[in-house]
Amino acid sequence: MASPGASRGASAATAAAASPRPPQGRSSRRDKYSVLLPTYNERENLPLIVWLLVKSFSESSINYEIIIIDDGSPDGTREVAEQLEKIYGPDRIVSRRRHSFLCGGTAYIHGIKHATGNYVIIMDADLSHHPKFIPEFIRKQKEGNFDIVSGTRYKGNGGVYGWDLKRKIISRGANFITQILLRPGASDLTGSFRLYRKEVLQKLIEKCVSKGYVFQMEMIVRARQLNYTIGEVPISFVDRVYGESKLGGNEIVSFLKGLLTLFATT
Repeated sequence: MASPGASRGASAATAAAASPRPPQGRSSRRDKYSVLLPTYNERENLPLIVWLLVKSFSESSINYEIIIIDDGSPDGTREVAEQLEKIYGPDRIVSRRRHSFLCGGTAYIHGIKHATGNYVIIMDADLSHHPKFIPEFIRKQKEGNFDIVSGTRYKGNGGVYGWDLKRKIISRGANFITQILLRPGASDLTGSFRLYRKEVLQKLIEKCVSKGYVFQMEMIVRARQLNYTIGEVPISFVDRVYGESKLGGNEIVSFLKGLLTLFATT
């Protein structure tokens, strides 16, 4: 015969399981968030960003996994990812390798195949995107039932720190031009810190044809075409501490070509 305490515990568990919605302001225990973290030569940054992610998720009682997609880094990033998988466990850290440096868009295509969460977060591994904003992304998504939540540097108290004047002008100029030509309904098209419903991200990836830095911009444009809803959270973007930026002249030319292509076809 079960003890009264055991009976009460079973009753509470049954009631909790039958509850259709989580408590207000909290993430449902059924929700799981898969972080896609593309890397290339991020050996110094990777342990720090993973530690910050684990800390943020643990403090907020959020169910998560971190999927590291390394593009054949020659600096030992792959080995660091494997060590992190051993430290935190394969249920939390999933390390996947590609054999050459491709682009962020294809990394997401590769990473989402391994994602088991119903929500996917994309972000950079170079510490420019702080995980402390992720709980705000989740709250925003729950409040508005959004399909996408995008971090924005150009709204509210968002901003950029550590860039020189030239980089700021390029970024602001690119965003201004895209706003004029594409009217996307979002304030930061070139950012890469976002939360997606998994099925929405899968659909957008199927629709997108761009690569490199244009990929993020096309994702928002296609989302507008498909009538997906977009919420925004102001973020502080901080320039990388370790390593070198992947942005160069070729990427800027590709961005302009991609912008004109989207303008002509959307």
